[in-house]
Amino acid sequence: MNSRLLSVLLSAALFSLFVTGCHRTDEAVNYDDPVDCINPYIGNISHLLIPTYPTIHLPNSMMRICPQRADYTSELLEGLPMVLTSHRGILAFRVSPLNITGDSIPDVASYTFDHEQIKPYRYQVLLDEEGIQVDYAPSFRSAIYRFDFTQESPSRKIVLFTVNGAFEHQGKSIRGYEVLQDSTRVYLYAEFDATPTHTLITSPEPVQKRISSKIVLQFDGSTHSVAMRYGISYISMEQAKKNLQREISSYVVDVVAKEGRNEWQKAFNNITVKGGTNEQRTIFFTALYRTFERMICLSEDGRYYSAFDSKVHDDEGIPFYTDDWVWDTYRAVHPLRILIAPEKEAQMVTSYIRMAMQSPEGWLPTFPEVTGDSHRMNGDHAIAVITDAYAKGITDFNLNVAYETAKKTMLEKSRIPWTRTAKTRIDQFMDKHGYMPALAPNQHETIPEVSKWEKRQAVAVTLAASYDYWCLSQLATFSGHVKEAEQWLEKSYSYRHLFNHKTGFFHPRNEKEQFITPFDYELSGGSGARDYYDENNAYTYRWDVQHNPADLIYLMGGKEQFVKYLEETFRTPISKAKFNFYHQLPDQTGNVGQFSMSNEPSMHIPYLFNYAGAPWKTQKTVHKLIHTWFRNDLMGIPGDEDGGGLSAFVVFSMMGLYPVTPGMAIYNIGTPFFPEVTIQLPNNKSFTIKAVNLSVENKYIQSAELDGKKLNRAWIKHSELIDGNKLVLKMGRTPNKEWGMASPPPSADPIPEYHSKL
Repeated sequence: MNSRLLSVLLSAALFSLFVTGCHRTDEAVNYDDPVDCINPYIGNISHLLIPTYPTIHLPNSMMRICPQRADYTSELLEGLPMVLTSHRGILAFRVSPLNITGDSIPDVASYTFDHEQIKPYRYQVLLDEEGIQVDYAPSFRSAIYRFDFTQESPSRKIVLFTVNGAFEHQGKSIRGYEVLQDSTRVYLYAEFDATPTHTLITSPEPVQKRISSKIVLQFDGSTHSVAMRYGISYISMEQAKKNLQREISSYVVDVVAKEGRNEWQKAFNNITVKGGTNEQRTIFFTALYRTFERMICLSEDGRYYSAFDSKVHDDEGIPFYTDDWVWDTYRAVHPLRILIAPEKEAQMVTSYIRMAMQSPEGWLPTFPEVTGDSHRMNGDHAIAVITDAYAKGITDFNLNVAYETAKKTMLEKSRIPWTRTAKTRIDQFMDKHGYMPALAPNQHETIPEVSKWEKRQAVAVTLAASYDYWCLSQLATFSGHVKEAEQWLEKSYSYRHLFNHKTGFFHPRNEKEQFITPFDYELSGGSGARDYYDENNAYTYRWDVQHNPADLIYLMGGKEQFVKYLEETFRTPISKAKFNFYHQLPDQTGNVGQFSMSNEPSMHIPYLFNYAGAPWKTQKTVHKLIHTWFRNDLMGIPGDEDGGGLSAFVVFSMMGLYPVTPGMAIYNIGTPFFPEVTIQLPNNKSFTIKAVNLSVENKYIQSAELDGKKLNRAWIKHSELIDGNKLVLKMGRTPNKEWGMASPPPSADPIPEYHSKL
């Protein structure tokens, strides 16, 4: 065999290992351990917009980092991170180890690199031009770096940099802070295992009210290894020191990494998978790992800093969580956590209530972060998070306060996207007429609160509010406000004001109650279709009535027409060349026809066939979508992964279930991907989904049994799951078109008299 052929075969083998198998470099690793199957590189090259980040962290922990580069293709690392303060890569502090002499020292070094290995609990990389081997491991509020200098130099330097803060130095320790926004600061306390021979702190002139600071620690050339362990805090420098001392007492990275690995094993204990290929297990457990990226726990020794009132609070024994883009995560991340970590989910619900009570307006946030509510997208879906939790038996929070807070939010806060303000004139119009009024193309915007970029999103806003009102009606019912529940339930039908019976789409109307014309359901609405929809076109928002598919069937003229419209969504090709289509709708990648697998509002759509008597079409569609768009490779996620938003769809769907309507205690049945999946429940029970005769071709359910009794419906109740039953699905190569026909999944309560009003 010649050397060229050997090289080709070796390259092919290595590529196959990356694409089809779990990443293992240690022969002692347990091949059945889910933690070994996690591949943080999945999706590191985006299809169009933001890639996934290979985040190194412990489950829901305050300490997070990821390599500082645009994506996997980048040739350079821009320094080494010390903590991400937001999921989407917002960084505080950077450290740069260097093998240089002289006074010209960069704030942040640019490195070429090689031999990078990333695990959820460890990061290793060779900075090859500098000759420095880096090893890192995180704890919950602290972490450790080790720098091994592998080439000779008369001087070693370690540079710490902050874009807006300051440092102090004493012996082997450093203290510092960085100002993030307004009064929010992140504090740093670091200790080294070697004493620097010289230390220099520089603070240049302020730039745009920011004062950057750099500290340079110089070590003798005979120093071949330096370890730095550090803690962070949002309370104080002293608390950062306490966090470090409580969590990390060693300078050995192996010790911290082993503890981190144990934490991931514990996090995965509640879901057990039997069978499946290495490819499937890698996709599944990597998706599960990504659902632990947020929310993050901010409690430190029983206290937490809240940016909602800029104060430090006692957490009263209930940890405080933040960093959640709830427009994405309410759909499947929070429902998944109800099953596998209900105690955490209860704490997160309490955190949302605290945020509202601490805010000046008393409103629930939409995108709570360490720095407060960044208030993005549309809708008030924190209400759905609270409602879903209570509906499924999580009651460890103050229900009455939750309801009053949710009601106050819906009554007072503007629906205008990306804007946290009191109701405006168009909100008052919406309250009176039931829909957000839209502007005609090129019509001048008269409401100053409307973002020039995000626009009114008139249809998307109306549909989101309809769902939020339904969730509010559920909360009102749970808390005994029966008359108010009826009022909110009636408002949950507001989407009907925009339904165009001639076309079967939700169509924007102006203030004169006229449909906007002419109109193209694929392309109207400008960039991201934001004049009328949001990031997706009308084909996606045609189905954005999560709480009431039954009424949507009624509006569309019956089950047969409903299925026809669903099929139309998947079968209608995009009308432009991709570079033109995505120029206008860049978030709508992962297309199957007009369906967009890349964006969270689409995730429930394949399951809607269940509501119209065609569960086999759900089984076929979900199977194809997972196999097409979620793979073990660098482009294995079809769109923006917003901290578990898309990944939770994968976890649920590969188990064979999906929560179409958060707030309703049921799960739709799709198609399983593993012969057996078991969810360990908090009541010492377990729920098992067993797929008999499952194979790649045998994706169709032939029959089903729940706890030994015949099941002929394509959904189960949460109570049936939590009781610890076994769902047995007998699979086959061709669809059984009669299975699942006993009853459709439940929808919102009908209001017959309201039908006549619209």
